[in-house]
Amino acid sequence: MPSVPTTSLDLGSAAFVADPYPSLAHERERHAVAWHEPSGMYLAFSHAAVGAVLRERRLGRIWRDREPTAALEPFNLLHRNQMMENEPPDHARLRRPVARAFNRGHVERLRPRVRALASGLLEQVDPAGFDLVGDYAEPLPVLVIAELLGVPTSHADDLRDWSQAIVRMYEVSPSDSVQAAAVAAAADFAGLVRELVAERRTAPRDDLMSDLAATELSDDEVVAAVVLLLNAGHEASVNVFGNGMVAALRRGLRPGQDPEPSVEEMLRFDSALQLFERTATEDVEVAGVVVEEGQKIAALLGSANRDASVFDRADEMLLDRDPNPHVAFGAGVHFCLGAPLARMELAESLALLDATYPGLTLRGEPESRGTFVLRGVRSVPVAAG
Repeated sequence: MPSVPTTSLDLGSAAFVADPYPSLAHERERHAVAWHEPSGMYLAFSHAAVGAVLRERRLGRIWRDREPTAALEPFNLLHRNQMMENEPPDHARLRRPVARAFNRGHVERLRPRVRALASGLLEQVDPAGFDLVGDYAEPLPVLVIAELLGVPTSHADDLRDWSQAIVRMYEVSPSDSVQAAAVAAAADFAGLVRELVAERRTAPRDDLMSDLAATELSDDEVVAAVVLLLNAGHEASVNVFGNGMVAALRRGLRPGQDPEPSVEEMLRFDSALQLFERTATEDVEVAGVVVEEGQKIAALLGSANRDASVFDRADEMLLDRDPNPHVAFGAGVHFCLGAPLARMELAESLALLDATYPGLTLRGEPESRGTFVLRGVRSVPVAAG
């Protein structure tokens, strides 16, 4: 019986988090899939292996409550009822009402509003120096997704804080303080959404939360769906924008000149979501390695998106790259439902930024969030040039 490839990659080291791509390239050259003892799961590195992990129905999202379960119940409750943490038939039941609501035209209807919100944010910055993330990229998706759902914008700052606290739980070995902050944020977040859902059940409005409240989903499931959409709608957009703009500015590129292909390359080049776990519901072979029932395997999306066997000049940022079969939004049944909103929002905000400040330059070193699973920058100091 052939031996299983292994890797001792330190997913939490400062050097790896700062720039994971050289290490991922080294691993990808050695093996498509390898056992990672520190995390107790397999890691998939190549584009083909990651695609197989994402599409293989015998590899599922099987939620297990974080422990200690009593202390972490607010966090567990949100995830236990999310579409992203369930497989068919529950996944389809939870996803269908959200998909129907998105299909009613909510996203395209928001396009003029996205432009107006982005324009308003740019009007408030000092061209001589501002934070591209804190002043523009971060507040915009919160305002957009809040408006889509029907959450009052007066809660925008809370939504950002709650979202960031919750998603830090997805990192490797979160600390006790991170867990405590995530539990508090989950409780407060769910409390607000539960109040709003109750209001929509008695007085519906023209928003996505009203659509969801009118479905067969339970209160817990509606709350979980709204929180997931707020978290994902915020985190994906701000991190793709921040990562992509840092890379573009360092290379003297202007993604806003042709935003749609630029968005795809920003998604590929420095992926916001780097790791997505699956669990084998029965023994399944991936790239010659058998993942046994109950074992986990993580798709390393950022590694797949730099696979030189798929992408020509994979470590270069080519804003007109075509084709661009990246997996930044996942694949299979868990393909990101909010991808059309994220793409539209990113394209509009990039185009407006370039039209307003075509000579934008970095005026300091960007500050990393210091996380790997959700990779992003906390601040990007820029000037209009």
